[in-house]
Amino acid sequence: MSLFRPLRPERMTLLLSLALIVFYNVPFWREMGRITAGLGGHGPVLLAEAFVLLLAFFNLVLALLAWPYVFKPVMTLLLVCTAFVTYFMNQYGIMVDMHMIQNVFQTDPAETRDLLTVKMGLFALGLGVLPALWLWKTPIAYRPPLRELGVRLVTLLVSVAVLLGVVFFAYQDFASLFRNNRQLRLIVTPSNYIQATNSYLRHVADSSPVVVTPLGTDAKKASSWAAHQRKTVLVVVVGETARADHFALNGYSRDTNPQLAKQAGLLNFTNVRSCGTETAVSVPCMFSGMGREQYAGDAASKRENLLDVLKHAGFDILWRDNNSGCKGVCNRVAYEDLANLKTPGLCDDGECYDDILLDGLKERLQNLQHDSVIVLHQKGSHGPAYYKRYPKSFEQFTPVCRTSELSQCSQQDIVNGFDNTIRYTDHVLSGLIDLLRADAGVNSGMIYLSDHGESLGENNVYLHGMPYLFAPEAQKHIPAVMWFSDGFQKELGVNARCLAAKKDQAWSQDNLFHSVLGVLGVQTQVYDAKLDLFQSCKG
Repeated sequence: MSLFRPLRPERMTLLLSLALIVFYNVPFWREMGRITAGLGGHGPVLLAEAFVLLLAFFNLVLALLAWPYVFKPVMTLLLVCTAFVTYFMNQYGIMVDMHMIQNVFQTDPAETRDLLTVKMGLFALGLGVLPALWLWKTPIAYRPPLRELGVRLVTLLVSVAVLLGVVFFAYQDFASLFRNNRQLRLIVTPSNYIQATNSYLRHVADSSPVVVTPLGTDAKKASSWAAHQRKTVLVVVVGETARADHFALNGYSRDTNPQLAKQAGLLNFTNVRSCGTETAVSVPCMFSGMGREQYAGDAASKRENLLDVLKHAGFDILWRDNNSGCKGVCNRVAYEDLANLKTPGLCDDGECYDDILLDGLKERLQNLQHDSVIVLHQKGSHGPAYYKRYPKSFEQFTPVCRTSELSQCSQQDIVNGFDNTIRYTDHVLSGLIDLLRADAGVNSGMIYLSDHGESLGENNVYLHGMPYLFAPEAQKHIPAVMWFSDGFQKELGVNARCLAAKKDQAWSQDNLFHSVLGVLGVQTQVYDAKLDLFQSCKG
């Protein structure tokens, strides 16, 4: 029997539907197996119902596409794209929603290179290119138009009948299944990424003029600023992918914070949660003032944020970036892209270490003309190539996973690389504090918090970006530390001892907006004292 013998359209669509279900949806069946494991004899029944339901649905959709000059090009694109998506879902345990697609489009070239591996190429070849070649070499035996139309209608009707039949007889099963396991729709390929991509492209294609609504235009410095004798600078460090439970300051068994632990006056907060699990959500959310429950990316992009409010109050604002951009937060303030510099010793292989964020900062502080807020956006612990995030001299924990194919490494090797990135972040933050402390002529303070956390292979989940509802704690529990000079504490009335007593209270990125306004003594109607963690520690 020839591998490329002609097939009728309905047989081709059924065959491809079976292939999509069996070979491209391993994460879905793995999750279904976990869910049904405790259902006894009803587990196999539910699995069979799900199989028939997906088969009928896929066959229905493919039958609608199975026309000459249309079917093969569309299926080629579908097979290749689905192969890539399947690889990343299998490799990193991710789920695909609109925010994950947004991450794909906003990933910088260096991060993209880290994800390109031999295994990914082989995966794309085996599940994408080779099936597509087979499809093109296999003739599809279409009938005369009217007869083909009649057969196609019968195929569609049978698929619809099977769909309705399964839904009717198993409604209670599926209602309970999807109500209690909403993550399932995010791991069925190709429907997950097609729907997510459509949502993202509709968002991007919105051509209506973006009118940015002013926020906090009434902002002004409190009257106490008139008595200040020195300029003030607050540095907000936005970390990347750091986990709170891998900070030694929070009780982690490894010494990942040797330098920060020695910093006099350091304030460490142990119980802080992120607004999202990916940079594209967490960064604009924490500066928006909306709060996680009310945050919407479209709405946030169409109104001013914390940096604008501070600018209205008379502060100079600067965003220094060693990541993939500020996600719209810094659109109306001064911006420096440091990620693509070629500074010897600080930059290598198309990206820079986070020490680049401190380069030239001393001179800026010495020449400060106005009270300022500076944001430093780290590369931090961004994976999967953790070993690229720090200079070789910071490789304290070994052996280290030196591939982006994390499933090929032991979990301990992955953790070793990640912990080295935390140790390097410790060095950068401590260096920043030393720099601020050395300039006695400026009142200075630092607030650091990571944008989100990271999964390191627990339950076969890697990286970050899972929908918040389903994301493990490792992707949401973030480190946060602060430091304020004696002059800052005195002139802005910050009681460090009072703050230290709050170190274990539950905070989140929702507090950043109001806490920065509060600690800087900015008066505005958009300030909410209940969300200001400094509110009861000033006087």
